[in-house]
Amino acid sequence: MTTRDYSEIDRLLLFIDKGISTVFGNPPVTERPNPTADMADCALTDDSALTSSQLTNNDKKLSGRLMRINHAGEVAAQGLYQGQALTAKLPEVREKMERAALEENDHLAWCRQRTNELGTHTSYLDPLWYAGSAAIGAIAGIVGDKWSLGFVAETEHQVVKHLDKHLAMLPKNDAQSKAILEQMKEDEGRHATVAIQAGGAVLPKPIKTLMKFTSKIMTRTAYWI
Repeated sequence: MTTRDYSEIDRLLLFIDKGISTVFGNPPVTERPNPTADMADCALTDDSALTSSQLTNNDKKLSGRLMRINHAGEVAAQGLYQGQALTAKLPEVREKMERAALEENDHLAWCRQRTNELGTHTSYLDPLWYAGSAAIGAIAGIVGDKWSLGFVAETEHQVVKHLDKHLAMLPKNDAQSKAILEQMKEDEGRHATVAIQAGGAVLPKPIKTLMKFTSKIMTRTAYWI
């Protein structure tokens, strides 16, 4: 089997195509099933594991808003990974970014499906989240692979903390949303570990603080819009 060598123009066009697919279409996913696949209405026997139709309106509204935030976060993650893959200098680093992006597509699909099940919409500002994160990712890749990987690791660490908060905030009976977030938390932690093992550098404290600030802007905005 031959491996095609992509030119800079090829990678740019692929980057644009992936961006359009992420925000407006259905990007490719891995072979993994949705964590809620075995939680169909007819299969639920535990009263604590209620389906969307059995949750109260207030519970559905809260879960829907939280899952919208998580979907927006996954859109941003796609922009980050694809931007880094576009400018990464070492082929092996680019491959790691692309594989992580593919796994993040699973999260994107799961969150979108769950948001729809809860009767709400994904963020209307998804194109903005993607574009901004892609720019940041591309800049990180230009600065150097060790900083790019360090940025991934710190992002994933912050996402894990964010998911912990959402798991605590979700309605007690929303087992389906919890199953999705728990699998996402496991994946994000692994992505952080892979980035560190690949040579990711520890980011300066001011950069970490700025990342937290921008994350708060996105999460608070996506909660409503």
